[in-house]
Amino acid sequence: MSSRVHTNGLGNLWSRLKRGLGGTYVSVEPFHLFRYLDEQVFRYNNRATKENPLNDADRFHLALSQIAGKRLTFAEVTGKVGETTF
Repeated sequence: MSSRVHTNGLGNLWSRLKRGLGGTYVSVEPFHLFRYLDEQVFRYNNRATKENPLNDADRFHLALSQIAGKRLTFAEVTGKVGETTF
């Protein structure tokens, strides 16, 4: 039985995450770390392979189809949900 699950995939994902956090983003807040991780997991799971030849436009359409109808407010992003400002 041939299995495609191995530790090399995890090492590859970890390497991409470290490069993304260190090279792409100016400042990373620990509060938002799960969002950066979710982005890298999406990119990794939707990378181009022989069986699934995706391009950037395909990934963009896939991402848009998953967020349609959802709302994320600035207060939710900054963790200030429920706070009152005067």
